[in-house]
Amino acid sequence: MKLPYLSALGLFALTVSAHSEYVVAFSAGGESTITASNIPLNSVADGIPQYATTTESDPEKATGSPGRIPKGNPPEPVNVYPNTGNLTRPEPMPYMPAGGINTSPDDIPVYQAFSDFDWQSLSLALHQEWIELDLFQEGLRRFTVEEFEAANLTADDRSLIEFMAQQEVGHATMITNILGPNAPRQCEYQYPFQTVSEFIDFCQKLTRWGESGVYGFLPHLDSRAAAQLLLQSITTEARQQMIFRQFEGLFPMPVWFEVGVPQSFAWTLLAPYIKSCPAGNPRLPWQNFPTLHILNNYNAIQANGSANASYPPAITHNRQLSHPGDEVHFFFEPPGQAVGPNMSYVTSTITEESPKWAAWFNQLNITYTPLYNVSENEAYTRQPNLTLYSELNQIVNGTVFVALTDTDLYLTPHNVSLVLPHVVAGPNLWQAG
Repeated sequence: MKLPYLSALGLFALTVSAHSEYVVAFSAGGESTITASNIPLNSVADGIPQYATTTESDPEKATGSPGRIPKGNPPEPVNVYPNTGNLTRPEPMPYMPAGGINTSPDDIPVYQAFSDFDWQSLSLALHQEWIELDLFQEGLRRFTVEEFEAANLTADDRSLIEFMAQQEVGHATMITNILGPNAPRQCEYQYPFQTVSEFIDFCQKLTRWGESGVYGFLPHLDSRAAAQLLLQSITTEARQQMIFRQFEGLFPMPVWFEVGVPQSFAWTLLAPYIKSCPAGNPRLPWQNFPTLHILNNYNAIQANGSANASYPPAITHNRQLSHPGDEVHFFFEPPGQAVGPNMSYVTSTITEESPKWAAWFNQLNITYTPLYNVSENEAYTRQPNLTLYSELNQIVNGTVFVALTDTDLYLTPHNVSLVLPHVVAGPNLWQAG
């Protein structure tokens, strides 16, 4: 069977397939012959082919799939730009190639929301900034100097957390200025941590979904000027997330690409920690999915089941928690549960189907693995064993989003929100490394 690579989309070597009818790699051009028993992924680094185990050939050892690619995807090439490296049009000004968005002197930036999509996305981002400000301050208030020092965090480390809180003041001010007088105000929050180590772990996870939640919508904002400002704040949050990983004794940046997820994923993860909000705060339209519990998740603040003395805060530890093939056990709640500010939101799904797949969102991929022993509210899967561009880069690493879906819909980073109608529960965060 001969399947084309997705050169028209400009996406390269995204994943290996676990289904014989799937395209498994993207290249800059050309085609590849793929059979059910041999599914190669050519490594950009060294050209060494890698192979996946198909679900059809061995369901118990399936290594993951990018999803079932529909007919007509990719579409026929429509990009008429020649991609030669030579200028094709006169420069509008010296040293400025033609093209781009809002690059003319006549394009005056307007730092406001231009659509419902803009306003509600920025409102969600502001909720994220507000909780981060409160969270960082709460950790410093709640725990004593002695408790921080017992967790190997020094006065300088506490000062860094305090500075992160100051950064959040700036981020919240910026987004409030974009949204105007109806911008949501800070709420009251509830947190799951009881120790300094649990506080650091929660900060690491919360900044993970805060960062990825913005990456998911940032390229789609109608207001490009507002997107520019938000980009310059979210890159700061990316640094915060890495620092909390270092505080936790984790490898600081274990992936080659940071993932973007839809707004409803970020809201599903954030809402349970908002206890109440001021009466005048606008209601968010994003969906709250049923809660997904990971029953055997790895704990980054423990080593071998004991206190994490083996991995104190450091610039880096070469440390891996999970491994490809590990069983991952889920418990998923039914829809219809009250959640969020004043318990005024209700979890829901669009699909009425039972879950069939675990969808792993990391780096440039959604990777699907089949669910086994699916009951009314439990199932398990296995961690994918896939690499991206090189065998040195496992797709599943770091703090990974995983959700349960009713189908293995093929998607790429720019249209990832199309998964939402198929989500049965989740996401939650799998701590792979």
